Amino acid sequence: MSTRMPSRWSRMAEEIAKVEAPQVATGSTSSSILRWPPALRWLPTSIKEVLGSERSLLSLIKTPHVQEEVNIGSGPPGSKVRWFRSSSNEPRFIHTVTYETAENSKAPTLVMVHGYGASQGFFFRNFDALASRFRVIAIDQLGWGASSRPDFTCKSTEETEAWFIDSFEEWRKAKNLDEFILLGHSFGGYVAAKYALKYPEHVRHLILVGSAGFSDESNKKAEWITQFKATWKGAILNHLWESNFTPQKFVRGLGPFGPRIVKGYTSVRFVTRTTGDTLNEIEAKLLSDYVYHTLAAKASGELCLKYIFAFGAFARSPLLKSASEWKVPTTFIYGYHDWMDYEGAVEARKLMSVPAEIIRVPQAGHFAFLDNASGFHSAVFYACRKFFSENEENEIFPEELTRV
Repeated sequence: MSTRMPSRWSRMAEEIAKVEAPQVATGSTSSSILRWPPALRWLPTSIKEVLGSERSLLSLIKTPHVQEEVNIGSGPPGSKVRWFRSSSNEPRFIHTVTYETAENSKAPTLVMVHGYGASQGFFFRNFDALASRFRVIAIDQLGWGASSRPDFTCKSTEETEAWFIDSFEEWRKAKNLDEFILLGHSFGGYVAAKYALKYPEHVRHLILVGSAGFSDESNKKAEWITQFKATWKGAILNHLWESNFTPQKFVRGLGPFGPRIVKGYTSVRFVTRTTGDTLNEIEAKLLSDYVYHTLAAKASGELCLKYIFAFGAFARSPLLKSASEWKVPTTFIYGYHDWMDYEGAVEARKLMSVPAEIIRVPQAGHFAFLDNASGFHSAVFYACRKFFSENEENEIFPEELTRV
């Protein structure tokens, strides 16, 4: 494994320092704060912890991989390139991990995009299996994980979509990728679908895993949200949502208690109450550390929330309204217990003029790739059967999965 990190540390340290400095009740400067050991800082994170937690998590992967910072250019204040409209004109970077071997170098390229509140490391249970048949590239979206975290200056749904879609396109150009299979999870599925709508010529096949963003507040299932917002509890939560109070802000506000809370969440979600495979003790600890450090870093991409979704996670610009414009063959993958309703995909398929299939993975929730990794791999391989077989019609549907 090769790593291209040291020059990145100084850039990201400055960004994280912006978060740490105001919250320490001492006269220390941000530069001195970064010299304190994590246990003595209000926010026990830094660039070393962010990147170190990723390296530790990815040490579980057997497939050789390369971590790199892909330069997607810079834009001074006033630039037409929306994601750079900030006080800094430094170049921005997309953190990228490529799993390439002599055996898969000629295989189809699979690009993986994480969801909201996550980063590419969430796919750690999948890289080895997928790299057996694909050249796998996983990214941290702009403003997430170890990618650059510019000040979030978007003020509308359109600008926010441009932040993610156009920065991804600049990344594609920098990586010199012409065509690839694009997989997105949850919010990453929304971004992947919007990208494929704008740049269909680059996407050979689209895989949306527990994708968000198909329905808006006009959906009948949103009635309970409207009723809830009429209560005092709902009014408070809706106000917090519209004020862009994110889960990450809550974690930062907990200061040194944040890691313990995140550890509790990952233990409950992926161990004691998982719907499928449980994480072992080592996986649980490494994932918990990774999740904390990526959440506690400077707020950036997370602030997209209120511009993309209304309270209740209903899209402001729903994918269902553009389903008839779809130009890329698509596979939807949902866990049996996914809180994202697959009925949105069913309705979209009715409007699509390209091949579309819906696969459900048993013993899996919203994180199907963690809950039932083997079932998820079977679903992805079946979705991409045309790239591996000349007679895809003869491919047998995996018996452990369900086709809708």
